[in-house]
Amino acid sequence: MACTSNTIIKKPDHLISKNQMVDLLTDMLIASSAENIKNNNLERNVNYYPLIFEKYGIDSTRFKESNYYYTSQIDDYEKILKEVDKRLKSLKEKYDAEIKLKDSLKNDSIKNRRENFKKAPKRSLKIDSVKSLQKK
Repeated sequence: MACTSNTIIKKPDHLISKNQMVDLLTDMLIASSAENIKNNNLERNVNYYPLIFEKYGIDSTRFKESNYYYTSQIDDYEKILKEVDKRLKSLKEKYDAEIKLKDSLKNDSIKNRRENFKKAPKRSLKIDSVKSLQKK
């Protein structure tokens, strides 16, 4: 037997669409995991939620009402969360691939420098300081 909610929640007047909820929740999860990471200004514990609400042109009340409504619609909310999970995994794969490429380029560059250094002709340093001093 499937679990369903017995409580009927009235649909909010300004309900956020399911697609936009996926976008919002994805950005909010990224923002929540970025709170303890230094940003470009070397700041930690920055609350990025107001920026997300601004990006989507909503306020926190509208989000809370829509989120509350969707949590009462278990099947719909499950689909939303699965899509969020899918997007986060896709983003992780994308950035992991970028990091791997960056690291390989960096390692190749270091390897090439070492090889070029090894191939460079050895120059012997002649110190003729005594002769040059005597000529003066």
